[in-house]
Amino acid sequence: MSNPLAAPLAFALALLSPGSGQTAPSPANEASAHPGQLARLPDGRRLNFRCSGHGSPTVILEGGYAATSLAWTRVRAQVEKTNRVCTYDRAGFGFSDPGPLPRDGAAIARDLDRGLRAAKIGGPFILVGHSAGALYVRLFSNRRPLEVVGLVLVDPSVEHQDTRFAEAFGPGAGGVGSIRLKAAMCLEAAELKLRAPTEPELKRCAATPRPDQPAKVNAARLAESLRPSTWRAQISELDNLWPTTSNQIDAGRQSYGDLPIIVLSADGTYASAPPAQELWLRLHDELAAKSSRGVHRVVANSSHMLMNEHPEAVTDAIAEVAAVGNARPSR
Repeated sequence: MSNPLAAPLAFALALLSPGSGQTAPSPANEASAHPGQLARLPDGRRLNFRCSGHGSPTVILEGGYAATSLAWTRVRAQVEKTNRVCTYDRAGFGFSDPGPLPRDGAAIARDLDRGLRAAKIGGPFILVGHSAGALYVRLFSNRRPLEVVGLVLVDPSVEHQDTRFAEAFGPGAGGVGSIRLKAAMCLEAAELKLRAPTEPELKRCAATPRPDQPAKVNAARLAESLRPSTWRAQISELDNLWPTTSNQIDAGRQSYGDLPIIVLSADGTYASAPPAQELWLRLHDELAAKSSRGVHRVVANSSHMLMNEHPEAVTDAIAEVAAVGNARPSR
């Protein structure tokens, strides 16, 4: 990206979109090429959940922009040793059916709520959200305030983040326009493929096979990257972050009382622009301050994808929140 102040959401998309080859950072097994538990929503759509482990609270891992249920491979492998842990594919991604547009935060939180009920995945819950996923778990927590016992927010996007960056650094400082352009181009190419299978532009969007992944996994990722619904979901989520999803956050609770919250910031998200990094950390300070038990922690030597680079920082935070949450008086 040419703009060093562009939002880390854009960086996350560059790493996590199906065409990038970075969805699953560590080797996946053959099971990753198939759905886990397909939960049927009231409107007939299905959401794909992958759950493992035992123990309460149940940990729900919500990925960042364009991420699938495979985005938390390293964290999940640790959490499942002590707790039940679930990841899932949002509507339009992975093995989940496309959802009606727009794909704003309220729609995503509603899908998760109904999907958990359909899959009979009960609380109490610790919610873990990365990047844009942090906005989605906060909206979900408003739907189930008595069942959510803690939040871990991993280098989180915050409401009206684009405006805060623009106010500090000028118009477009927090923008993701170039990322949207790529997604729009990929959508057009995917739609053309339905009529012209040799469409060359699609090669720029197709997931590149990875030698460390089983053949079936590479085939599943390729199929996802060639579906128009994948790109429609990406574009709609992106278009609705600012301001729609932000406004939905504003309409909800502004204080989390004594709910345990740990905000993890990467120290290198804006490594090339120190003033932007300072603002990023300040926004995370404000987020942690929404709870009397809020903690803001900076993870050294990490980028925006810190859950891949330092999964232990995330798992330690989950364990800490679980310990505090279990000690809270029942509500």
